Amino acid sequence: MTKKLLYIALLLGCATTAFAQNKPARKSAPAKQQAAEKKPLRFTTSWHIFLSDSIPRPELLKILDSGLVVRDHQKNKFPVVSFDFTYEKKEPYVNDTTQEVTIATDLTGDSFKSDRLTPVWVKRLTEALEKGDVLFFNNIVIRYTGDKLYRAPELKIIVR
Repeated sequence: MTKKLLYIALLLGCATTAFAQNKPARKSAPAKQQAAEKKPLRFTTSWHIFLSDSIPRPELLKILDSGLVVRDHQKNKFPVVSFDFTYEKKEPYVNDTTQEVTIATDLTGDSFKSDRLTPVWVKRLTEALEKGDVLFFNNIVIRYTGDKLYRAPELKIIVR
């Protein structure tokens, strides 16, 4: 019985090494070039020079009137067609029934058909921006080449 098991193990070992030595067919050079050309597009979005991050309030006040910048993996810039903006403000309030202080989240936002916030929003943020507030730039649409429109990655800026 053990001899039979030994023979079966040897046969299986030889069979697996024979199959393992078969090499797959290699791609030709033009096929590799085509695969390299078909890499998915990768975009990075920034506001002025800042990526998604927490930024001090004084720095944010300086860039409120700046535009969004979208680049591809080769550092080419693309014009922003539109974006959605959401401002999240957290405010403490006293609950009437429990008399406890809790935090309320107030979300306000708008859609823009350009690469920057309007002067009304810049003025409002200049007056209201505080530590802990969050600025979201979502649904950022860029014009790629010709009439092609692409969606770029979103930004999340936290006020320090």
